[in-house]
Amino acid sequence: MGNITFTMIKPEAVEAKHTGSILKRIEEGGFRIVALKKVHLNHERAGLFYKVHKDRPFYRELVEYMSRGPIISAILEKDNAVADFRTLIGATNPEEADEGTIRKEFATNLSMNAIHGSDSDDNAITESDFHFSSKERF
Repeated sequence: MGNITFTMIKPEAVEAKHTGSILKRIEEGGFRIVALKKVHLNHERAGLFYKVHKDRPFYRELVEYMSRGPIISAILEKDNAVADFRTLIGATNPEEADEGTIRKEFATNLSMNAIHGSDSDDNAITESDFHFSSKERF
């Protein structure tokens, strides 16, 4: 069990001005924000981030979606960070997400599900390193 996870508030949630509400829920969930920034991923950066999905049919659509507008990226700290954060954000499909989860409240649909959360301790490190240098972490 690691003590960090990585998250991105996705373009449609940023556009809908849910950033503050989502960040509040994260902090109320006991997470400490280690790093935080607003960025606009271009096609190349979005493609690199999602390269693990390159051979999947949804890859092109995912890259288009994630590069359509700014995102908020963050590294979060808490004991058992990955599992606890996955619980906080809820199921990928907001129709299946538990009441009170971020996706249940803020997601539009399966494709536009408001927020990303690392799915493993290893990916949390990889994703954090992709978005943040050591000098950007506090």
